Amino acid sequence: MASNYCSSTATSMFLLFFFLFTSSSMATLVQQQPLLLKYHNGDLLKGTITVNLIWYGKFTPIQRSIIVDFLQSLNSPKPPIPSVSSWWKTTEKYKGGGSSTLVVGKQILDENYSLGKFLKNSHLIYLASKGGHLRGSINVVLTAKDVAVNGFCMNRCGSHGSTRGLTRFAYAWVGNAETQCPGYCAWPFHQPVYGPQSPPLLAPNGDVGVDGMIINLATVLAGTVTNPFNNGYFQGPATAPLEAVTACTGVFGSGAYPGYAGKLLTDKNTGSSYNAHGVNNRKFLVPAMWDPQTSQCSPLV
Repeated sequence: MASNYCSSTATSMFLLFFFLFTSSSMATLVQQQPLLLKYHNGDLLKGTITVNLIWYGKFTPIQRSIIVDFLQSLNSPKPPIPSVSSWWKTTEKYKGGGSSTLVVGKQILDENYSLGKFLKNSHLIYLASKGGHLRGSINVVLTAKDVAVNGFCMNRCGSHGSTRGLTRFAYAWVGNAETQCPGYCAWPFHQPVYGPQSPPLLAPNGDVGVDGMIINLATVLAGTVTNPFNNGYFQGPATAPLEAVTACTGVFGSGAYPGYAGKLLTDKNTGSSYNAHGVNNRKFLVPAMWDPQTSQCSPLV
């Protein structure tokens, strides 16, 4: 099955980010430069979008509940501001798009590693297809901490793409980096692999791997909705695009610079860092998203 495939992760440009800009003053200069994601006149996803989850490998019930709660938070008006839903509303500002309501659909468990513990891109598409081939859906493959994926920890922490032909559908993948590369794919909840070595932040849900997955899941979902078929919003080449969130790599709060995630909220009871409230009293850390109305990366706090 042919596919359009693009890597899209909250930390995929992490090393480049640190290499190029090594001081807060340089970061400030970069932020002042105009940032423009070009609209390539393709379809964006909007309306009711079903998110089907394919859990590959062993996840605990608590881990699954954290991720499901995040997805349910995307459209919930109940949590206080700043909230996950207020972050998600930025996607409504993209021309050609509009309001989108993400609902959790099927959940498929593959705890026996049916394809082994090393997956290629073709394996991800095969697993994603288990969620069905409906155009108004996103099939998300989530791989456990002991599953290696081609390119994982080297140049991506997650990705999204779409199949072509009569059974065209959008899909995404995010891996748990807890034991493989937390300094690359779970920063700022772990010290970075390179660059300034500031102390890591405490994860809001007490799970470095899963809280890191939330950051990257937020990234690929925003990229999927605003650039589902490789002809939506992005900057640079279509094969390696900067999208809604990857254009804002490393920014989580105001005043962010390399090695510093920005000014965040702190949970008084646990000391963990977050910037968004979710359902069931959850707290999450979501990355800044590019705002087409201001042409700026806009963190929640």
